[in-house]
Amino acid sequence: MPAEAPPPLQLRAVTAGYDRRAPVVRDVSFTLAPGEAAGLLGPSGCGKSTLARVAALLHRPDAGEVLLDGVPVRGWRHRAPRAQRTAFGVVFQQPRLAADPRLTLAALIGEPLRATGRRAEAQDRTEELAALVGLTPDLLARRPHEVSDGQLQRACLARALALRPRILVCDEMTAMLDASTTAALVAAVEDYRRTSGAALLAVGHDRTLLERWCDRTVAWEELAPGAKPAPSGRLLSQGRTVREGAVTDSPADRPGR
Repeated sequence: MPAEAPPPLQLRAVTAGYDRRAPVVRDVSFTLAPGEAAGLLGPSGCGKSTLARVAALLHRPDAGEVLLDGVPVRGWRHRAPRAQRTAFGVVFQQPRLAADPRLTLAALIGEPLRATGRRAEAQDRTEELAALVGLTPDLLARRPHEVSDGQLQRACLARALALRPRILVCDEMTAMLDASTTAALVAAVEDYRRTSGAALLAVGHDRTLLERWCDRTVAWEELAPGAKPAPSGRLLSQGRTVREGAVTDSPADRPGR
């Protein structure tokens, strides 16, 4: 029998934060299976967005490791190899903080293609993605201040899909949006996943949305059953592993989140 393929994303005993004396995440492990949609549910400030940033190679952990397809990650942000960086598509909660106000929506969507030397593909791919996320051609010529939050978030989702990522990380993607726009964006993500086989990590605080959207939803307290307020008001978490829906204790022989 052929060997089973490694999961696309694994976090092992990750500790991370913005102050080593008070980590936001402590010794957390998580596995995303091939093609799986996993929801990470938790209240504001619990550390779930920090964990998502670590998973997407946007924040270096203080301890632990991240593996892509079974291969340990050695670089973060622009220091990560291009093949690893472009494996991810990330959508953040606040589109106005994630979008260059000088760019039209068309330029915003095509930005990753131009940055990776694929300028010739940008126009066709932008038109394809605009249709997927529900942006009409007249909106593509506008800049962020000329569109609504929902329209701008559609463009940010399209940008995240531009390089055909294998893993999507949606960090509170719909938290600021109305119900109809939320439904449209979730449908666009699922259309992309159906045709590409991409896996999804969806982070949020809306249990109903995550349970309807995802194959499984993991509550933050399952990852961190001993979570307690840190001096900074953030949460410390430790010692749990989640793999394909199961929660087990993991070795906690070093501090960290």
